[in-house]
Amino acid sequence: MKLNKLRLVLACALIASLTACNDKAPSIATVNGKGITAEEFDAFLAYRNLKPKDDAQKQKLLDEYLQREALADAVSALNEDSNLVQAEINELRKQVQINRYFETYLEKRVDEKAVTAYYDANPEEFEKKKVHVAHILVRVGPLTDDTQRQAKRNTLQEAQSKIQAGMDFKEAAKLYSEDKISAKKGGDIGWIQEGSIAPNFSELAFKLPVGDVSNIIETPFGYHLLTVVEEPSVIRRPYNAAKGEIRYKLRNQYKDAEISRLLETTKVKKEG
Repeated sequence: MKLNKLRLVLACALIASLTACNDKAPSIATVNGKGITAEEFDAFLAYRNLKPKDDAQKQKLLDEYLQREALADAVSALNEDSNLVQAEINELRKQVQINRYFETYLEKRVDEKAVTAYYDANPEEFEKKKVHVAHILVRVGPLTDDTQRQAKRNTLQEAQSKIQAGMDFKEAAKLYSEDKISAKKGGDIGWIQEGSIAPNFSELAFKLPVGDVSNIIETPFGYHLLTVVEEPSVIRRPYNAAKGEIRYKLRNQYKDAEISRLLETTKVKKEG
């Protein structure tokens, strides 16, 4: 609430500074002898995005504006921490100036055309490989001792031997796999994206020929045999799903570059 009030005071101060140079502008009201111009009030309405539908509503808004002006004027002389208030107003003024500048600057540069151009020029950022795989898993973990670990591996080696002897991979998965969900589907775990699972599992899945069965590999989940059901393909995120991320990235890039440029044009010297 305090910050909102300060912002309003700041807005009024900025509006006043814009209109103070026009001493000949007619006043529509006064507060303790200080003239309030139509331009000042209209600027306030624009700042608050207020659009009165008729003259009666506009007069009501003017009354509220004048009441706030009067209240601010009344407390200004009574405020014991006036230096602190002024410091806050000064900082808010700087922030408003910076924000308004970059709102306009970025709106001109990061439009729909710029976002679309980035999407088209950088397809690799929005493409992912996927592959359809099935596996047979026997679980081992940090608490599995060496004897248990060897027994688990022996179980998977038995499954491997039966597959090599002609057993269908799906049947072996139903018989041996401890991943009960995929076991019911013959070990099928569906399509996985590159890098979305343990690195050695992912790497093997994307280079194993369709229908071949891998050697035994170990991941944090346990020991696996895997086979590729369908060869890898590339999926691309739709533009509508990616454009928000692109806009955010471009705005940050443009803003950082412009901040650097602006600071290079400003000389800062500390005294003493």
